[in-house]
Amino acid sequence: MINNDDFQDELGNSHIATSAQNPVREDAFNINDEEKINSIKKDVENILKTLGMDLTDDSLKGTPNRVAKMFVKEIFGGLNPNKKPSSSTFQNNYKYGEMLVEKNITLYSTCEHHLLPIVGRAHVAYISNGTVVGLSKMNRIVDYFAKRPQVQERLTMQIVQELQKVLGTEDVACVIDAKHLCVNSRGIRDIESSTVTSEFGGKFKEDQTRREFLDYIRLETNF
Repeated sequence: MINNDDFQDELGNSHIATSAQNPVREDAFNINDEEKINSIKKDVENILKTLGMDLTDDSLKGTPNRVAKMFVKEIFGGLNPNKKPSSSTFQNNYKYGEMLVEKNITLYSTCEHHLLPIVGRAHVAYISNGTVVGLSKMNRIVDYFAKRPQVQERLTMQIVQELQKVLGTEDVACVIDAKHLCVNSRGIRDIESSTVTSEFGGKFKEDQTRREFLDYIRLETNF
């Protein structure tokens, strides 16, 4: 029989997601950001002290507070629904009916299994059915869903689902190519490998449209 701790380690080390949505508790926002920062600060202090670090050293004095603020305000800020980008769209008055691709969107996220960085590029495309969205909004949607403890497959799906909702069309696609520091800097420590995930909706499920998108982003895959 597999020990539960061993099973949880195996899930994490294999980077397996257990939910298509981020597992956030219902009471996640019962306390404000400042209360969260104060609580996390104490936890970081305890971690560093347990590791044997001297928190009276000038270099380390502010580390617990810096880490706590970074968690709440920056790298996990996408957990807060109030930070979700507004979904303004515009009429496609110029009747552009071909594929629009925003490629090489810089992506910084955090692996939810080891809390180590995921760094890469997202490539997003859609075909308008009458509405369009500002180019920077696509970058902001990627950034919003990336700024949380994540699994790359889930992140890819969330980006597509959000744009489908915003644009009112199924014709949305996303490919992410990223390095996971939990693979590159620990465990197998393979610094060359990267992970590619994709989600294709609507017309992008058709071979010709999918191939056109992949040609635009010049990504060699077996899709």
